Amino acid sequence: MLIDTYGRVATDLRVSLTDRCNLRCTYCMPEEGLQWLAKPDLLTDDEIVRLIRIAVTDLGVTEVRFTGGEPLLRPGLVGIVERCAALTPRPRMSLTTNGIGLERTARALRDAGLDRVNVSLDTLRPDVFQAMTRRKRHADVLRGLAAAHAAGLTPVKVNAVLMPGLNDDEAPDLLAWALECGYELRFIEQMPLDAQHGWKREGMITAGDILAALRTRFTLTPEGDDERGSAPAERWLVDGGPARVGVIASVTRPFCRACDRTRLTADGQVRTCLFAREESDLRGALRSGAPDAEIARLWRLAMWGKKAGSGLDDPSFLQPDRPMSAIGG
Repeated sequence: MLIDTYGRVATDLRVSLTDRCNLRCTYCMPEEGLQWLAKPDLLTDDEIVRLIRIAVTDLGVTEVRFTGGEPLLRPGLVGIVERCAALTPRPRMSLTTNGIGLERTARALRDAGLDRVNVSLDTLRPDVFQAMTRRKRHADVLRGLAAAHAAGLTPVKVNAVLMPGLNDDEAPDLLAWALECGYELRFIEQMPLDAQHGWKREGMITAGDILAALRTRFTLTPEGDDERGSAPAERWLVDGGPARVGVIASVTRPFCRACDRTRLTADGQVRTCLFAREESDLRGALRSGAPDAEIARLWRLAMWGKKAGSGLDDPSFLQPDRPMSAIGG
């Protein structure tokens, strides 16, 4: 079991498979990209599967989410999913992706054992997409979403970040589109995880802003805390249900008290929180020949030291040194 001093138990593992990405989203990284991790620094496929096996069989993890960077850029992705699907007990597995490349891989991922996907799409307008991502790939994402739905990677969830002056007027349109397509929409407040450290609380589009915009067209009924559990998204029934929309408000409505997540970076570091400034090295133990029991002990020790909250409300808050692309979503 991965328990911390506040009694929270981590059962949801987020695994970053690469820090590389084929988009350059303005809220994540600069146009020229970043200095990527060297290949020897990355965990191998075998190392990733071994750590997931330890998490599932020894530490009580029941959910595994593959992230990045962009996880579809990982050459061994399908094989990793297939091997993890063979574990006993079998974890539920999902993937967070920008959707580029999903059209050609959705069926193989489903056949390998992936249960569902989260796809990032911030706008319905191709020109705005190009401005936000610095790439002309909007149609590829739409095709990837359709392929995921057709392959049965459901519920297909769409993650959207609203940015001032770019797509902050699109919340109702995005929800109407998601309802029509049968996708579950999640709005995510912009978080201080950009490589440029340019995030500012002032002017950001908050959960309150998003809900106010949605209510100009839809009736929203709170789902309630009992239904939410440890999920990061608050959810509302849309026009009486059964369709739902969610808002992940890490900044203005933090949910740290119910957090059940542990995170593994692409270079084998345990992170107890997206906003943590400390990491615990498992890669070194792996490569020095440590047995499973020792790796599990180190992981438990890391999680025992998890802080009460993200610290976003503290005036002295400092962003993590490593950006979202390096530490996983």
